[in-house]
Amino acid sequence: MNLPDPPTDNKLMELQRFELLVSGIHDYAIYMLDAQGHVVSWNTGAERFKGYTADEIIGQHFSQFYLPEDRAAGVPLHALNTAAEKGTFQAEGWRVRKGGSRFWAHVVIDPIYAADRRLLGFAKITRDVGEKRAAEEALRKREQEFRLLVEGVTDYAIYMLDPQGVITTWNAGAQRIKGYTQAEVLGAHFSRFYTPEDQAAGLPERALAIAVSEGKFEQESWRVRKDDTRFRAHVVIDPIRDAEGAFVGFAKITRDVTERRVAEDALKRAERALVQSQKMETIGKLTGGVAHDFNNLLQVIAGNLQLLSRDVAGNERAERRVQNAIAGVRRGAKLAGHLLAFGRRQTLEPKVVNLGRFVASMDDMLQRTLGETVQVQTTVAEDLWNTCADLAQVENAVLNLAINARDAMNGVGQLTVEIGNAVLDDAYARAHAEVEAGEYVMLAVSDTGSGMAPDVIAQAFDPFYTTKPEGKGTGLGLSMVYGFVKQSGGHVKIYSEQGDGTTVKVYLPRSKEAEQLLAPGL
Repeated sequence: MNLPDPPTDNKLMELQRFELLVSGIHDYAIYMLDAQGHVVSWNTGAERFKGYTADEIIGQHFSQFYLPEDRAAGVPLHALNTAAEKGTFQAEGWRVRKGGSRFWAHVVIDPIYAADRRLLGFAKITRDVGEKRAAEEALRKREQEFRLLVEGVTDYAIYMLDPQGVITTWNAGAQRIKGYTQAEVLGAHFSRFYTPEDQAAGLPERALAIAVSEGKFEQESWRVRKDDTRFRAHVVIDPIRDAEGAFVGFAKITRDVTERRVAEDALKRAERALVQSQKMETIGKLTGGVAHDFNNLLQVIAGNLQLLSRDVAGNERAERRVQNAIAGVRRGAKLAGHLLAFGRRQTLEPKVVNLGRFVASMDDMLQRTLGETVQVQTTVAEDLWNTCADLAQVENAVLNLAINARDAMNGVGQLTVEIGNAVLDDAYARAHAEVEAGEYVMLAVSDTGSGMAPDVIAQAFDPFYTTKPEGKGTGLGLSMVYGFVKQSGGHVKIYSEQGDGTTVKVYLPRSKEAEQLLAPGL
């Protein structure tokens, strides 16, 4: 390329005024190059950025501002050629100051033509954007670190929704908790994680609406995984706005709190069981003490009545009254025995027995007691373990449970007696404060009766509590069963729903000793 002709005198004053304007700019390096790239003008901003005075740089080639590797690659010449061919050249890159230090520059090169379209040279504007680049790089790094942080979180599902609720991002925690890969959910609506009944009720849309109107939505409820299993989730939805305040979507955070919820429920059940156990313990001690003293008084009364019966011998009217009094004492003694059983103060004579054989031998007695309109079925598991129990009390317990079942069925239905082995594990023991984990022999009595309401179950073992009409029961049957089982180191549990019958399960500790032979009739 040939150097352009110098400017005419007519343009000299105009150029001088323009130079004064340009030389006063400090924030931009604005200078001219000839057609070959040599510096022909130099402003204050150029001196400040690049470190050269006008005397040092005018006449030098502008390529010395480039890195050595860029010069070797022909980057300066490429910039001029691009500006000449396309009318402009813009780029960002490293440039070199006088002392060799580097700075990040934004560069614009525009060709300058004469009136006859001859290329006179180039106008070059450079700005030091190092601070801007550093800020952008720092922002990019923070965004990358934040993205890596979010994507790496596995305990929380963290993802974004567009304003309509369509999923736009998905992290590792979301995949772990919900079971979907990123490819499976991006572009899908987030309502798929709700239960069908919640979807039908419009809860997903309501959640987004609340988040927008109130600035946040927070809830704990059931959600659905990819495999259709449900989990308890704590959910937070926040609306997201850009720098100008425009609404752009939602940030959604979900945490699986199923284990915590299960633990809380188990703790509540354990607390209720402990309170119930303490209540029964307190009532048992009080009842047992009263029954013991009452029994002592009855023995005194009975002894005196026996002596009185001798004194009135031959007096028919007096003898009849004494016998009525003695009968009342016997009923009182029986009542005291029931109370002592509940209070765990009765005298037990435990034996190591096979409970299946003993209860099976009661079939005829049960059938006679319950009547022909109640069908009795007894099932005994094979390889039944032995247990150690007072057989008279076992018999009383089975009869009491059977009679309660008959009354619940109004005398018509099916009674099932089941005996089997059972293991109560640590989890069951934690949920039932009065139970020790271990091996038990389980005796279950089930009926097809009306069932029991939860409030009735909660009081069923309380002494004198009964749902039967007045005069139809003392309310001590289940209390006796409870006391006997507890005194034997066992556990008793009622399972019932109204309209679906009742099952009472008695657990007696397993004995690993050999079975004791029973006397005939036992």
